Amino acid sequence: MLSIIQNPDSNQFDQLCERPRLNENDLSGTIQSIIDNVKLNGDKALLEYAAKFDKVDLKSLLASKEEIEKASLLISEDLKQAIQKAKQNIEKFHSSQQSEPIKIETTPGVFCWRKNIGIEKVGFYIPGGSAPLFSTILMLGVPAKIAGCKEIVLCTPPDRNGNINPAILYTAQLVGITKIIKAGGAQAIASMAIGTESVPKVYKIFGPGNQYVTKAKQMVNAMGIAIDMPAGPSEVMVVADELMNPSFAAADLISQAEHGADSQVILISNNVNYINEVNIELEKQLSVLDRNDIAKLSLQNSKAFVIENREDITLMINTYAPEHLIICCNDQSAILENVYNAGSVFIGPYSPESFGDYASGTNHVLPTYGFAKAYSGVSLDSFVKKITYQEVNKEGLINLGNAVEKLAEAEGLTGHKNAVTVRLKSL
Repeated sequence: MLSIIQNPDSNQFDQLCERPRLNENDLSGTIQSIIDNVKLNGDKALLEYAAKFDKVDLKSLLASKEEIEKASLLISEDLKQAIQKAKQNIEKFHSSQQSEPIKIETTPGVFCWRKNIGIEKVGFYIPGGSAPLFSTILMLGVPAKIAGCKEIVLCTPPDRNGNINPAILYTAQLVGITKIIKAGGAQAIASMAIGTESVPKVYKIFGPGNQYVTKAKQMVNAMGIAIDMPAGPSEVMVVADELMNPSFAAADLISQAEHGADSQVILISNNVNYINEVNIELEKQLSVLDRNDIAKLSLQNSKAFVIENREDITLMINTYAPEHLIICCNDQSAILENVYNAGSVFIGPYSPESFGDYASGTNHVLPTYGFAKAYSGVSLDSFVKKITYQEVNKEGLINLGNAVEKLAEAEGLTGHKNAVTVRLKSL
């Protein structure tokens, strides 16, 4: 199953940590034409794309109030209770990230502080095809509401009958999102970036998607619309030895492999026999997996490494910078002490990555494709701007004014100096 690389030289780690290349096939030209069409034709373009890509003749792009209310009747009570439980945990974790402004007197009479302000208008893209990711609505909607975002727009593709998955509608309603647009793909991203008759223009776009969605987000980002983060296919790295049941490790690897054929999973162990046991478990579990074909394609891009040296294991983790890191091994505390590139970390045998994906409380919108070297996952901070304030009284003007005059003069900015000088002369 997983191809095994034994004791690789650390000089090879950069090469060994390369992801499968995203097949863009000159996506830029295709997506630019979609952006231009949406800009020119608005809702008409979105309706045409729905007919072309989703095979549905929509009368309206908006999910009606009746559709949203009916969704609650179409899903089981057990599922509703599970969604509600996940929402509670996500609220609890993200609420803990709130902070109150602290006013600092940097010089007598000079007061500075910073305040969090929710981004006024945000847009969410929620995939709705073979895996309708209603859990992502919780991961985005809950912190957006806590942050105080005033307008939330949600785009998701309809099925061939023009309906949105009821779990998506129910979850959106649960977190207070009512502006739900029946649009998928790059055209949905374009509509939120540009604005149409039915789709309000937003200031920041969040959410996962296929290569068209990802490229569209990158392109509207270049137009001045903020996005949550660069992203690629989903991934997990499992670092394990005999402390972790091989069936657990195999299950965690499959949980990410089933996302898509371009996903990648990595196993690291200090024991080749352990890796062989995991491979046996992979074969067993794949045989009964619903998304068997997808997971098998993903595993073709995946690898297992036998690394016996703790320092090299840590170096491999930091070089790969996994979206998800699962670690259960004898040296895990020492290894974790030196891990500084990872999106989200799962520790010990009873911490499946699925907990983070759904209900532990942490956010599952995470940097992939090595971007964990510089990016964090979505958090409350993703939905706020931090505005700084300062207030200076007469005492502060006298105490700091001369220093500012000298600094401005040294840079040759006499207008800056004069803004202080005229005030000092007025005293």
